[in-house]
Amino acid sequence: MTPPDARVRGILVLVIAGTALVVIDMTIVTVALPAIQAGLGGTLAGVQWVIIGYMITMGAVTQVAGSLSDRIGRRRMYLLGIAVFTIASTACGAAPNTVVLDLARAVQGIGGAILMVNALPLLSQHLDGERRNMAISTWGSAATAASLVAPLLGGALVDTLSWRAIFLINVPIGVVAFVICLRTLPPDASGRARHGRIDWAGTALLIASLALANLALLRGEDQGWGSAATLTQLTVAAVLLAAFLLLQSRVGAPTLDIALFRKPAFTGAALAVFVSRVLTIGGTVYFVQYFQGALHLNPTQSGLLLTPVFLAQMAAGMLGGKLLSRFASGHVIASGYICKAVGAAWLALAFTPAVSPWLLTIPLLIWGIGGGIAGAPVMAVAMNVTDRERAGMVAGTITSLASIGAGIGTAVLGAIYTTRIAGVVAAGPPLPAASREAVLAAAADGDVQGVLDITPATARAAVEDLLNDAIASGASAVLYSSAGLAVITIALVLTLISRRNLPQPAATGG
Repeated sequence: MTPPDARVRGILVLVIAGTALVVIDMTIVTVALPAIQAGLGGTLAGVQWVIIGYMITMGAVTQVAGSLSDRIGRRRMYLLGIAVFTIASTACGAAPNTVVLDLARAVQGIGGAILMVNALPLLSQHLDGERRNMAISTWGSAATAASLVAPLLGGALVDTLSWRAIFLINVPIGVVAFVICLRTLPPDASGRARHGRIDWAGTALLIASLALANLALLRGEDQGWGSAATLTQLTVAAVLLAAFLLLQSRVGAPTLDIALFRKPAFTGAALAVFVSRVLTIGGTVYFVQYFQGALHLNPTQSGLLLTPVFLAQMAAGMLGGKLLSRFASGHVIASGYICKAVGAAWLALAFTPAVSPWLLTIPLLIWGIGGGIAGAPVMAVAMNVTDRERAGMVAGTITSLASIGAGIGTAVLGAIYTTRIAGVVAAGPPLPAASREAVLAAAADGDVQGVLDITPATARAAVEDLLNDAIASGASAVLYSSAGLAVITIALVLTLISRRNLPQPAATGG
């Protein structure tokens, strides 16, 4: 039975608050790294594990946390997530050295995974039809807003207080959220034992596999994508994943029910989420490289130029939820990817060293609108095509695919970017071998000034032009690739998320 409106609003507020904490802590630490290193000492590589550890543990336990919530209850798991996240935040804020901070951040990532993966199941459990779709849209828009606020909030806290404040600010919020959770979420129903005993062997295999895969994707650029370390990590991760999937077909209560992928609509939603993170997260990284490397905008200007993307995505996310009540889910999602394809292709054409930054505003808006329209409906489809008792498993699968897609997108599109840059530099004016290597490295990092500082004055103009052309061409190649991925996704969505593959309530808006 649907709870009273006041309780529903309380659950939505609780879910948004938990998600905002997790999303903000994904990025807020980035701006504080120099202050953390100054305060605790150690190398920059060591301090970077403050970010890497959080992302690895979050990606590793997401699927398991979702499946566990189906067995032991959403309320219990959400309370556990808030408690773990809050206690770990306290430990982060009080950390005496980088080792303690890194370990606390890894634990914080576990709490974050529990909170993140239970957001959709809680909304799915307590809402139906259009109300559920709009709640998911509101949640998605709030997550986008949190990602936009994070860098600004982090900078303000570090400048006015200290780097410890970015962690300690979570503590009072976590305490309040814990109390709200106790008062708002109804007790978990008894009888969850019908889902079977916990698949401990599968849990261990999956956590190990995803942890290694995330480590390889996060560290691949520094280690070298073709290095022995990266290849070994990916190979072992693949073997462990294969063992996990084999086990899941044989146990009575699997951590991941492979039969979910026999539902075309679920498979379509899962693929759409995966590809969307490949082209969106990966593509956005190279927006900034182009803005700062070829157009020579400073970080503040780059952030202002990207602001329309986030604002458009927030507004369009709410629109996407509304459209689900009037049009077929597949058509709504496909329209979002059409916008993504158009925006990406337009940006690819516009990315030149001479373009006025403000001429990029319209295609950036189209890109953001596409992400907003497609995002919430994809999540709604994934939740609507499965029963509520397995909502945690479904959310874990979708969230894990999103995390892996972001890593793969950054790696694959990065390879396209650097390959294109190498081609432009090779076709440019003759340069000494050492200078050519410096140009390639600077272009890949967007560091124009770094190579100009070691270039003779007589050659600076030519080298700067070459760098600008290489960075712009590399970014264009990434955006053309993103447009192509968007077109592929349109075809997948229209084929798999068709009316005949959707349950009637989801197709009609409930």
